[in-house]
Amino acid sequence: MDERTRSGVRWDDLSAFLAVARTGGLSAAARETGASAPTLGRRMRALERALGRELFVRRTHGYDLTDAGRAMVHELEGVAGRIERITARPAGDALPLVKLSAGTWTTLVLVRRSLELAGDPPDLRIRFLAAEDILSIGRREAAIGIRNRRPTEAGLAGRKLARVHFAAYAAPGAPQDWIRVYADTPSARWVAARAGDATLHEVSHPRLALDLALAGAGRVVLPSFIGEAEPRLTRAGEPIEELSHDQWLVTHDDDRRLPEVRRAIDRVCRILG
Repeated sequence: MDERTRSGVRWDDLSAFLAVARTGGLSAAARETGASAPTLGRRMRALERALGRELFVRRTHGYDLTDAGRAMVHELEGVAGRIERITARPAGDALPLVKLSAGTWTTLVLVRRSLELAGDPPDLRIRFLAAEDILSIGRREAAIGIRNRRPTEAGLAGRKLARVHFAAYAAPGAPQDWIRVYADTPSARWVAARAGDATLHEVSHPRLALDLALAGAGRVVLPSFIGEAEPRLTRAGEPIEELSHDQWLVTHDDDRRLPEVRRAIDRVCRILG
């Protein structure tokens, strides 16, 4: 909810003011609040205009408070403390939820490191949404999405991760038959173009194709971070360069500043970056 004082000042602008006042500069306050330094600078100028008083003396080394700024800090600190006590999470309450959307293979990697994602001690709940279809970040179907292309939709932010490579893998002694996945993905289309209708094994989900390959049923195309990590499989051919792509972490511009989303982003980047 967009709570405002009677002067039209937003309460979160007052909170940002306290962060700048405490830290003495925009960069340090940006690390504390999650907003960018330029954004904080614009908000402080707008706050001064709305209140009709100068709150800071802007110097090369940072932001110093004026007399009016110091008086406002004194007035707000008690209020801020009461607001923090009112909005504090009660003991035993559920941890903040972050919905994370990715394809089957990336989700498998993240699930295997779910304790790292949750934090130590846990400070997040992660809901893994494994799907080959792309969920909408703009409509908040997920807070974080791992994609194979840079986002172009307005309001979305992207962060490039590691490059992903693909190859065929099979168990030793397995037949050369392709294991075909019925999904609309580049790797599934690549196999379909080569296997045609002459396939012994067809599955509706990529994870089942891996299980068939482990059982010695044939060849499967996998990202190298899955295939190389599986000791029961060996690479059956050269890397498939046409399937290589950069991986992108995508969030909404507004959501990426939420503390729980920022923590999840940092942890995902450590795992996938």
